[in-house]
Amino acid sequence: MKELNRRTANFTDSVIRRMTRIANQHGAINLSQGFPDFDPPKEILEELARVAHKGPHQYALTWGAQNFREALAEKQSSLMGIDIDPQTQIVATCGSTEAMMAAMLTLINPGDKVIVFSPFYENYTADTILSGADPIFVSLKPPQYNFDVTELEEAFKQNPKALILCNPANPSGKVFSYEELKIIADFAEEYDTYVITDEVYEHLVYAPKKHVYFASLPGMAKRTLSCSSLSKTYHITGWRIGYIIGPPEIIDVARQVHDFLTVGAAAPLQEAIVPALRFGQDYYDEFLRSYTVKREIFTKGLDEIGLKYTNPEGAYYIMVDVKEFGVKDDLEFCEWVTKEVGVAAVPGSSFFREPINDYIRFHFAKKEDTLHEAIKRLSAIYDKFEKTRG
Repeated sequence: MKELNRRTANFTDSVIRRMTRIANQHGAINLSQGFPDFDPPKEILEELARVAHKGPHQYALTWGAQNFREALAEKQSSLMGIDIDPQTQIVATCGSTEAMMAAMLTLINPGDKVIVFSPFYENYTADTILSGADPIFVSLKPPQYNFDVTELEEAFKQNPKALILCNPANPSGKVFSYEELKIIADFAEEYDTYVITDEVYEHLVYAPKKHVYFASLPGMAKRTLSCSSLSKTYHITGWRIGYIIGPPEIIDVARQVHDFLTVGAAAPLQEAIVPALRFGQDYYDEFLRSYTVKREIFTKGLDEIGLKYTNPEGAYYIMVDVKEFGVKDDLEFCEWVTKEVGVAAVPGSSFFREPINDYIRFHFAKKEDTLHEAIKRLSAIYDKFEKTRG
C-alpha cells in the first residue's frame, strides 16, 4: 500500500478533545474543552424552533445567507469602526476553525513562512502543516505572556507571508494592548505581511483592559483577515457558525476556498442566529458581567487552595502553574487530576512550542454551581498528591 499524506505524519488526536473523553470516562467536571453547561439565549432557541418548521432546509448561498451577512456586517462595522460590505467582505464558515483554515489556504503557498505566537491554540500548527507553511514561533513569555520586540522583528526579517494573532488569546487569556498591536502593525507594513486574526473572544475582555480589533488600526484593514465565530458569544459551540471579514479581493478567493472545503455553513442555523446579531449592548454587558463573576469565583477558589496562576485579561481560560508538583509529564499529570481529583484540565505542553510542561489550562465557562463544585474537588489536590507520592 502506498504511503499516506506526509503532512499528517506527525498528527495526533486533539489533546483537548482527548481530555474531554477522559473526563467523561471518569465522571470528572470538564474544565478542559471550552464549552458551557448552560443554554443559549431564549431568543435564539425560539427562532431555531420556528426555523425547524419553516426552513430554510436547503443550501444557503455558499458564502453565507443574505440576511446573516447583512446582520453580521451591521454588528461588526459598529464594533470595528470600519465599513463592512456584506456583499463583498464576508464569508460565512463552519466555525472559526474552518475560517482559519480557509484564510490560510487563501493566503499561503507551500513553503511560505507564518509567524505564530507561543503558546497557541493547538489548531494553528495543524493549519500551518495542512497549508504547507513553515511556522516561525515567537514566545509569549509567562506569566504575563508578553513578547520581546527584538525577537518579533527577527521573525519578520525572515519574510513571512502572514502572522496569526489570537486576541484575546487562548490559552493564556492575554489581551494585546494597543501599543503591542501597533508594533505588530508597523512590522506588518514594513515587511509586507498579512495578519490573520482569531477574535472569537472579542466580547470577553475584563476591565480595565479593552479589545482593539487589529483591522481597525491605521492601514491594517487592507492586509487583515478577521476570523471569528458565534460559538462563545451566544453559547452555541455545537452550531459551528463562523466567518471571515476582509478586503473584497481577498474575500473573493476565500469564498472559493470555502466553497470547495465545506460548500456552506448550515442554512437553518444561519437563519436562527440572526436575532442574536441584532441584540443591543445590554446583552454584551450582561455577558461580560456574568463571566467576570465566574472568573472571580474560580480565581478566589484557586487562591484559597494555594494554586498559582495568571489572572486572565480576556477569554475564559486560566493557566495554572504546577511546578511545585514536580511535573515531568503534564499530560500524565492532567490524567491523574481528572481521575483522582475529578476535574479535567489540558496539559500546557500542547500549547507551547518551547519544552514547557509546568502549566495546565482550566476554563470557567460553566454554571456558578459547577465552578464551586470544581473548586471543592480541587481543594483536595495537595492531599491526594501527597498520598500518591507516599
